Amino acid sequence: MTKRGSISLVALVTLIAGPGLYYASNLISIGVAYKAKVLCSGVFVSKRSPESVLSSDLAVDDLAILRYIDAKIDSVTQTSAASFLGLINQTAAFRPGLGCTLVFAGYEDRLSVPGDTVVPAFDPKHGVWPDDSAAVKAAANVDQSRLTAALEWAFSEPDAKHLRRTRAVVIVHKGRIVGERYALGFDQNTPLIGWSMTKSVMPALVGVLVREGKLSPTDRAHALEWREEEDGRRMITVANLLEMTTGLEFEEDYTDPLADVTYMLLLVPDMAHYAAKKELAAKVGTRWSYSSGTTNILSRVIRHAVGAADYASFPRRALFEPLGMDSAVLERDSSGTFVGSSYMYATARDWAKFGLLYLRDGVWNGRRILPEGWVQYATTPTVQARNRAFGSHFWLKIPEEYATGGESSDLPDDAFHAVGHEGQFLTIIPSRELVIVRLGLSRFGVAWQHDTFVNKVLGAVSN
Repeated sequence: MTKRGSISLVALVTLIAGPGLYYASNLISIGVAYKAKVLCSGVFVSKRSPESVLSSDLAVDDLAILRYIDAKIDSVTQTSAASFLGLINQTAAFRPGLGCTLVFAGYEDRLSVPGDTVVPAFDPKHGVWPDDSAAVKAAANVDQSRLTAALEWAFSEPDAKHLRRTRAVVIVHKGRIVGERYALGFDQNTPLIGWSMTKSVMPALVGVLVREGKLSPTDRAHALEWREEEDGRRMITVANLLEMTTGLEFEEDYTDPLADVTYMLLLVPDMAHYAAKKELAAKVGTRWSYSSGTTNILSRVIRHAVGAADYASFPRRALFEPLGMDSAVLERDSSGTFVGSSYMYATARDWAKFGLLYLRDGVWNGRRILPEGWVQYATTPTVQARNRAFGSHFWLKIPEEYATGGESSDLPDDAFHAVGHEGQFLTIIPSRELVIVRLGLSRFGVAWQHDTFVNKVLGAVSN
């Protein structure tokens, strides 16, 4: 270890031993859990080498501090383990079809599910596109030179201090893949995390339950944490959850490693319970607040509506199998609830298929998957949201951190987006019959201006 590294390590140890013990131990626990979780999913879900994940995902930019945390893979038990000086330890366990889950004491028995509900592992044959051609097709109404320039822009690195690290781009026009490119080490068979793009999958699952008569947006989102009759949280409905107007306190601050969102994802075995215990900060339905906790409460509502016996296989039965999204994996927390806020992996092509479902008003190959009018419901602005930028778990405008100059108003009015941490994007533009997927590892929002990219693609296609 270098002298500089030794000094940094001493500083960390001093911090733990000093007055900031509680803060420091939680901070390091989060780093340990993050390294275990990302390594496990990167190796066993994305099928990448441990070396690639450790060097490319867990040692760049602000994550360089994680090099002081030891981590290893056990291919026999299909687990990853991370440790800081042997004092703070965390393990993540993989199960085929269900991905990786952090292991917490007292929750080990919930990691298993009945054998008949375990979904199959990813089959690489999934890569065939819905039109039975795995080849990239050029359409007559696509300017290939301009599209190539757009792809070159997406994978370029104009700012060495703020790297884009684009890993996958798929562009679908009129149902055909007209543009597709991958970074070195990634291809059409690499499932990649969507982070908060996962949130936009939740209203699709709710939509299936609405179509089946098992759930309604007007239903109360009953929770064990809200049992008292006078508890104002009992007024929260499924619609409030979808629109993020619950009024519940929740700190969604990615600059603070100990904010609710990070604490919940990495230090809590039952995420929905953690979020549901939060008190009201505003009257239900009066305030919009983007919240990963809200999505995980919604995921538990889905769990109760489906029933324990079918929950593990529900996303595949309801959505992934009909669309041919064979690579898709929704990971669960230690309580067994899908982490609907953050933890879905899928190939870029499978993310594009999900976008096509919404482009086609919830119909796939002539079969209605989502109720009639559900896409319109999901993309109707939430009036409480700033600039009416949010619908029901979909963004109707590009969030400011990923928009040139903080605005994206120059995009078509009907454009909507699933957006995730580190610059994950699924953009759907019905009027242009266009679906755009961009997956990457942009640790700084300024590195990826999604509206610029979308406009470059729009300039290359015509209807």
